[in-house]
Amino acid sequence: MNSKNEALKKYLQPGKRVHLVGIGGVSMCPLGLVLKGMGMIVTGSDMNASVSTDELIAKGIQVAIGHREENICGADCIIRTAAAHNDNPEIAAARSLGIPVFERAQAWGVIMQAYKNAVCFAGTHGKTTTTSMATHIFMAAGTDPTVMIGGYLPLLMAGHRVGEGDTILLESCEYCDSFLNFAPTLAVITNVEADHLDYFKDLKDVEKSFRQFALLATDAILANGDDPHVLETLEGLSYISFGLSNTNRIYADNLSADGRHFDVICDGKYYCHLDLLVFGKHNVLNALAAASAAWYLGIPGETVAAGLATFTGANRRMQYKGQINGADLYDDYAHHPDELSATIKAVGMMGYKRIVLAFQPHTYTRTKALFEEFIAELSKVDVLLVAEIYAARERNTVGISSKDLTDRIAGSIYCETLQDVARTLSSIAQPGDIVLTVGAGDIFRAGEMLLEQKN
Repeated sequence: MNSKNEALKKYLQPGKRVHLVGIGGVSMCPLGLVLKGMGMIVTGSDMNASVSTDELIAKGIQVAIGHREENICGADCIIRTAAAHNDNPEIAAARSLGIPVFERAQAWGVIMQAYKNAVCFAGTHGKTTTTSMATHIFMAAGTDPTVMIGGYLPLLMAGHRVGEGDTILLESCEYCDSFLNFAPTLAVITNVEADHLDYFKDLKDVEKSFRQFALLATDAILANGDDPHVLETLEGLSYISFGLSNTNRIYADNLSADGRHFDVICDGKYYCHLDLLVFGKHNVLNALAAASAAWYLGIPGETVAAGLATFTGANRRMQYKGQINGADLYDDYAHHPDELSATIKAVGMMGYKRIVLAFQPHTYTRTKALFEEFIAELSKVDVLLVAEIYAARERNTVGISSKDLTDRIAGSIYCETLQDVARTLSSIAQPGDIVLTVGAGDIFRAGEMLLEQKN
């Protein structure tokens, strides 16, 4: 554990008062609930009221709407979301008063040490889905897990769960080396690709980070043995491999043509048969990753099968939204060329006449760094719309637009606004189509506009 985590450890004790800046966030809300369960006095603030802040208030946590320096009064330490910078009034006040400020990931790293099993799911792609699949399995097993997912899971009616069992399941993000603050007993790696190149220098830099993450695991590393970059990342380390190839210790056998039905073989022995409700090779690998963690921790194969038989996907992961003009409308979070490839291949198995895809690139740096790869994948659909780039945390310092993509893809349509996307989809969609809104920004709103028009 790094020195900052050790420093935080003395503050995360019963009776201590901790203030969470950005407490309504996807991993801050469950953090607040877990800390309260540990006997701490928890307060927090967020810019906006939400379902999460309502839940926190209902469970006895004082939440202020708006960031003001008086909100931190009496706090022994501050934990902040990554979006709260040093110019935030509460952070600035804490620094001037000498109140220590820690990062969200550091707090999770300390907390997970209290669990016998801290299962951390990492990977450039698939970590939300894999953590969600594992949640279905461990809930079916009755282990009463604590869960933190970077997305909404219908089973939980949230993206988190605070349990009483000895297992914690966490989606573990590599951006800014966040997961290096964690303390996994079991590290699960789904894949490794060049991404977040606004932070990492290149693929080798990404691999270095994942290797450091893997080395944190105290019990075992589970990793995709079919991924060449994973093999490079873990070269010389001992790990348990999973994948489609029977050279892996855990693999899929008797795989059906649509990729939804297969046997799981572990160390040469039949473990279970899976009937998935989700399509695609990537979901076979996600299911193998989740099943591998369950197998390692002694969960019976029939329980794995029962848990995954109810998994229909996490929010924004090939999520069915409704119909428009007789076409089925889905929404997906894919924002990297490899994710686009997996989504398009999966949709190709679903039997539609045309794939109509509305894509919104996410961040200028990713679009520029992977420009040719995006062109290659986006060219594979029947009808393509591209919305303007979603800036997220960035400014356009690299001089790129979505129009640069459509200029290179014959027949594609550039849409400056989401309203343009919705209008164009409305005029194009027809029976037999699958219409996809795809991207990590707010492209899903275009689909919502379509459904609102219908109603």
